[in-house]
Amino acid sequence: MTSTILITGTSSGIGRAAARLFAEKGWNVIATMRDLKDADALPEGDSLLTTRLDVQDPDSIRAAIDAGIARFSRIDALVNNAGYGQWGLFEALTPERVQAQFDVNLFGVMNVTRALLPHFRANGGGAVLNVSSGAGLFTLPMISLYCASKFALEGFTEALSYELGPQNIEVKLVIPHGGVTSTRFGENQAARGADGSPLSDYQPFVDRTLAAFARMAAESSIAAEDVATLIHTALTDGSDRLRYLIGDDARGFVKARRTLPDQDYVDYMRGYFPA
Repeated sequence: MTSTILITGTSSGIGRAAARLFAEKGWNVIATMRDLKDADALPEGDSLLTTRLDVQDPDSIRAAIDAGIARFSRIDALVNNAGYGQWGLFEALTPERVQAQFDVNLFGVMNVTRALLPHFRANGGGAVLNVSSGAGLFTLPMISLYCASKFALEGFTEALSYELGPQNIEVKLVIPHGGVTSTRFGENQAARGADGSPLSDYQPFVDRTLAAFARMAAESSIAAEDVATLIHTALTDGSDRLRYLIGDDARGFVKARRTLPDQDYVDYMRGYFPA
């Protein structure tokens, strides 16, 4: 029997690459995205259904799941890929932006997962794979909200794996990590408060942090296709492994987090971002 996978956030990047790869591997694919204007970027075919799903809209989640089941009879795996990051000083971000970060990166994952679990249990099993980030293992300044959302996702996913194991539902994490390849936050935006007023006290730190990110930039970013390949491996390797990491740890952040005593790790990270 052909397996069916539902993937969120397939309009670009990892989600789009995963949709294409699973289709090439012979899976039925339910490729979902918040805005269908990018649907033409995915291959057409009987085994691929492109439909709208906004992780913040329960009605759209239910409609996408129903459409997938109507097309392919069942769903065997879910990839929670939809997400985004916010750059900037915490003090400069409004409560609305804080809420939006968690609504997508954490509560959205919960919404889609909760909606599919009854179907998986009725089928006698299934798989949930959440796309996390190195920012869920170690933290960096200027992306505190993104780190917080990914740390929460890591904790939620690990705990969920214990709950769903007895239901024959696999739970896995794929964790892209590596150098900072984007500094979309600029000095002016980063050092202005939520009300638009200058936060001049932060400016020296912002300048040093931007310089640190420039030095840390990886020579090459992680290819979305490589992450998609690891997602496929995680869902087909037959193991109960929880975490799958992919990326460049040349700066040693992952190693430091996993091997150093807590304060030694904090001191190591502070060395990159001196006060």
